[in-house]
Amino acid sequence: MTTAGVDAVGSDARPPLVSESAATLTVSLLGFFIVTLDAVVVNVALPTIGQDLGGGIGGLQWVVDVYTLMFAALLLTSGGLSDRIGARRAFGVGLTLFVIASLACGLAPSLAVLVIARIVQGSAAALMMPSSMALIRNAYTEPGQRARAVGIWAMGGAIASSSGPVLGGLLTELNWRLIFLINLPVGVIALCLLKRAAPSPTREAPLDWVGQVAAVVAMGGLTYGAIEAGVAGVTSVPVLVAFGLSLTAIVAFAVSQLRVRHPMVPPRLLANPSVRIPVVIGFAFMVCFYGMPFVISLYFQQERGLSALATGALFVPMMLIGAILTPFSPRIAERVGQRLLVVGGLLMIAAGLITLGLLPVTTSVAVVSAVMVLLGLGGPFVMPATTAVLLNNVRGHEAGIASGVFNTSRQIGGGLAIAVFGGLLANRDTFMSGMRGSLLIGAAVAVIAALVALRLRSSEEGRRAAPGPA
Repeated sequence: MTTAGVDAVGSDARPPLVSESAATLTVSLLGFFIVTLDAVVVNVALPTIGQDLGGGIGGLQWVVDVYTLMFAALLLTSGGLSDRIGARRAFGVGLTLFVIASLACGLAPSLAVLVIARIVQGSAAALMMPSSMALIRNAYTEPGQRARAVGIWAMGGAIASSSGPVLGGLLTELNWRLIFLINLPVGVIALCLLKRAAPSPTREAPLDWVGQVAAVVAMGGLTYGAIEAGVAGVTSVPVLVAFGLSLTAIVAFAVSQLRVRHPMVPPRLLANPSVRIPVVIGFAFMVCFYGMPFVISLYFQQERGLSALATGALFVPMMLIGAILTPFSPRIAERVGQRLLVVGGLLMIAAGLITLGLLPVTTSVAVVSAVMVLLGLGGPFVMPATTAVLLNNVRGHEAGIASGVFNTSRQIGGGLAIAVFGGLLANRDTFMSGMRGSLLIGAAVAVIAALVALRLRSSEEGRRAAPGPA
């Protein structure tokens, strides 16, 4: 039997004041902003970082992937920790660590130090993401208000995505270290606002250490194997050992979740299709939206000879249209339904990736930039609606762990995309064929997710089907 309480700030028996709700939403938005920014801003800076600190494609992949790996591996435990100590307190701890790690990234004297700092940064981001979603879940109790709050929260990611490439290019022209140091003022502002955020409920949530260790080993082995396969070959001994270790850890994780008393992923949670289907959609979405910028950024700079700033500028139309449409996503969903919106968005993303993959080598970069707008159009239709379905169909005390499961699937998708696509791009002689293969793989994943999304329930359907309170 669980015991409910609140953090040290006050009781959750009363609804939060408007100022508390506004502060909660603003803090969550800023947190989502810097977490997303550090996932996308690095892409255009990779060649410059490589020139300054050394390291080939494999080394640069780790700068991106180690952040995503730790993000994904620790999200599930972070979701439970958020429920246990309160979302506001968990968010504050994560944000403080994120700011410190960002400073370390900006001052890193070598690639190894940068990778270590990115490990801490990804771990902090893992604590921030589920707690930010839980803060919104607890501050907005009415489904319609919550859906609109999620749309505004998603603006944090949309703005980071839209500004990330060009901001990264601009800062890289000055000094690539600034792409990390820019997090410091944003983090400090968010920490100050966090004091006014609405209080958070707490519940007993013991940590599943067996599942956590198995998850880290599984994701680490899979990522290492995928990255090294592009350099040493799929049949090399280290790659085979990594994949074998990962498979063993995956089995151990699955068995532990069925046997331990307090699993990281409660089986009853995944039994709910309004959780299970968003998990699949989140994975596919990040394969496309995390993998494509990585691939195209390298293409623009290595194959077309563009600067980091010019590369970032070519991403602006795609990202800007996404930022503009994101606030309207909840209202569009109210009119056409969440299922239709998500399916249409995924198919639009697939169409964009297929077109990019089939464009002739001589196509102008302006045309490539214009085609990428299709992904910018599809993105705002997918994530806000999917997130709203998830949050509206879980019980309040499970918001943290449900958010952790959802965002873990997203980060695994992004991390695997970088690992697999990077392996396909590792050989300069076959770069173009590797790029086309990467884009078409992403399109196939988006189409499969669209088929799965056809079974997505609206919020009202999900609430009728969801189990009652424990």
